[in-house]
Amino acid sequence: MTKQKKAFAQRLYLYLASLFITSLVVSNLIFQKFFYWKPFELSIFGNELFELSVGILPYPITFLITDLISEIYGKNKANQVVIAGIFASIFSMGVVLVANYVPALDNSPINDTIFSQVFALSPIAVLASMIAYLMAQFVDIKVYHFWKNKTEGRMLWLRNNFSTFSSQFIDTFLVISLLCLFGILDWKLFWGLVLSGFLFKILVALFDTPFLYFFVGIFRKTFDLKPNQEIEI
Repeated sequence: MTKQKKAFAQRLYLYLASLFITSLVVSNLIFQKFFYWKPFELSIFGNELFELSVGILPYPITFLITDLISEIYGKNKANQVVIAGIFASIFSMGVVLVANYVPALDNSPINDTIFSQVFALSPIAVLASMIAYLMAQFVDIKVYHFWKNKTEGRMLWLRNNFSTFSSQFIDTFLVISLLCLFGILDWKLFWGLVLSGFLFKILVALFDTPFLYFFVGIFRKTFDLKPNQEIEI
């Protein structure tokens, strides 16, 4: 690979890492708003299917990006992005805590009460999210590379979906469990939210498979990569 192509590959890795970290941090900041996605009417354990936090919207992007980085840059680079995302989330929550502690002016457009309602629970939720996220992302990367080695770089759809299905179940189950344990959510909502979140993520994973093929194809063509070849940067 030429120096120019290697420099370009490094820039692309930086952009992918930035998208990953932004998606992760944003999902932790907006999680307290819930919405109802209604492709059809169905309730599970007393909950309407697809009653979801808006924090789930950017979160699947992180798994698409880690799969893309795993495929093109390798396991170590994918793990580095995951760890960077954890530090970014912890730092962002530190900033939120300081901002919540500082008293608002009387003429401030957002007063202390409103600000606390939106952000006060974030540190607890992020702690739960980070524990679940850490385990889920490392499982995703490990499973992805297991199937990549097993198939010798073939059957991209298999490793993409198998890794995402397993990791997303772990993430959804753990984060809802911890939020219920910390008293943020009622236990009676547990199975409804777990199944809603997991099914939504499965649908997103199936939907993002063509995009993964598209981007992997572009990378391989741009950098002249063989099916099981990775870029070293």
